[in-house]
Amino acid sequence: MNVADDKTIVREYFNSTGFDRWQRIYGDGEVNKVQLDIRTGHQQTVDTVIGWLEADKNLAELSICDAGCGVGSLSIPLAIDGAKVYASDISAKMVSEAQDRAVQALSNSVNPTFAVQDLESLTGSYHTVICLDVLIHYPQEKADEMISHLCSLAQSRIILSFAPKTCFLTILKKIGSFFPGPSKATRAYLHREVDVVKILEKNGFTVQRQAMTRTRFYFSKLLEATR
Repeated sequence: MNVADDKTIVREYFNSTGFDRWQRIYGDGEVNKVQLDIRTGHQQTVDTVIGWLEADKNLAELSICDAGCGVGSLSIPLAIDGAKVYASDISAKMVSEAQDRAVQALSNSVNPTFAVQDLESLTGSYHTVICLDVLIHYPQEKADEMISHLCSLAQSRIILSFAPKTCFLTILKKIGSFFPGPSKATRAYLHREVDVVKILEKNGFTVQRQAMTRTRFYFSKLLEATR
């Protein structure tokens, strides 16, 4: 199938069975052991990013684009810390849930600003562009285009996470253990770290910080790159 088919599948998945599953995972309610493991891993990635940004002690001065915001797990804490956040997701249901959570957490509907958009249609200029756990839905040939587009929106910094392509994870993916469960997404693309770094460098960015989150069912490589 082509990339357009991939995008349609992702949109439909996260507006139907995928939304129900991931809303629970990204929440604080009762979930099964696999979902709890993924929740823990994702939150570790989010916490790492927040830790990096807070360590710079200038969050209140920043404009941030959270591309693929999901239910607002990153956008909302950043807005609480004072950043001006523009958050988007391909799923209307995810955006609606994120807006509801933001109102509950911040008692306003002004910041973050939420929109239903795919990565291709994002525009604007932001100090920092962040895209967490989204590239897994893009094959390598499309990832190059998407990362380059996100780089064009970033004035100073871009932060990406992706499922790294290693022998171990490739085997897990082949035997169907990478995203277990009957409501899993139909595709999960792995990316070689060296390829992602090359794309960033091609667009004028240099990796400054990196981290790896590894739980039983969640694997995510995190890179921060600056101009």
